[in-house]
Amino acid sequence: MHEIVERLRADLAANANPAAAVEMQRYMKSAMPLRGVAKPAREQLLEAAVTAHPLAGPAELDTVVRELWDGAEFREERYLALSLAGHRRHVPWLDPSWVPLLRHWIVTGAWWDFTDEIASRRIGPLLRVHPAALPPVIRGWITDPDRWLRRTSVICQLQARDATDTALLTEAIEANLADPDFFLRKGIGWALRQHARVEPDWVRRFVDEHPDLSPLSRREALRRLGG
Repeated sequence: MHEIVERLRADLAANANPAAAVEMQRYMKSAMPLRGVAKPAREQLLEAAVTAHPLAGPAELDTVVRELWDGAEFREERYLALSLAGHRRHVPWLDPSWVPLLRHWIVTGAWWDFTDEIASRRIGPLLRVHPAALPPVIRGWITDPDRWLRRTSVICQLQARDATDTALLTEAIEANLADPDFFLRKGIGWALRQHARVEPDWVRRFVDEHPDLSPLSRREALRRLGG
């Protein structure tokens, strides 16, 4: 076991809160148990571990985060894998070669907490930095049988603001309009509501031109636009 993985697992165990763990597991509807360590405490543990055990490069980071994720017995280990990959020291190491691993995490995590973090804070930034390499991948996810990959295709531009590829966003939404899945419909509304911060007229026009939007998607899209 890599020393930073061993430390993080030991620190999670030392900071475990069984009562909080029960409530967190209930809230997340998680089959995997939790230690009951909240995000602020996890961030402190991670910062201390990164300082004490600096990683040499992207290959070592890849080894560590795979070990944390695939060997996880508690959900927080997977949260730490995501946070470690997104740590400020490591962000410069991320490039399109990481997309297969991120895809693996989306599919095996198979829940909104993992998907939303990966989509908006890992896939989205890669899309903006690599506008030629990422769109074909995301277009492949738009109609993938896996609903979490489809949700990723819809919400990956939440933080893009005026750099949003509206053609890609439109394609992702239109391909999933008829899907009854709650998380897709919520994601469509969320993506539109977020883009309304930048282009409210575009979002109003999009909603008007798509009467087949679900009531949930429409309501979320127009929440800040008086609709």
